[in-house]
Amino acid sequence: MILHILNRSPGTSLAYRDALAGMGPDDRLLLVEDGVLGALATQVPHFQTVEGRIFALREDLVARGLEGRCDAGVQVVDVDGFVTLTEEADKTVSWF
Repeated sequence: MILHILNRSPGTSLAYRDALAGMGPDDRLLLVEDGVLGALATQVPHFQTVEGRIFALREDLVARGLEGRCDAGVQVVDVDGFVTLTEEADKTVSWF
């Protein structure tokens, strides 16, 4: 399993398309920094092909005033959860 880390919003960058194209059936996607904007209900349809495998970093949601506003299909993790995701992954790939 590969952990893909995306730090750009789908509203301002097309990097999410490259990330999705590079994902395998068991890979996971973690939204960080401005990427957490993709966790909002209006943006999450961009990620429907990886439904159930999307995570957003709580600290970045809080920093942007978005805590509690994620789509129900996005799993929110804190920094410890981020570490756990990286430990479970064979490797990580950052998209920016």
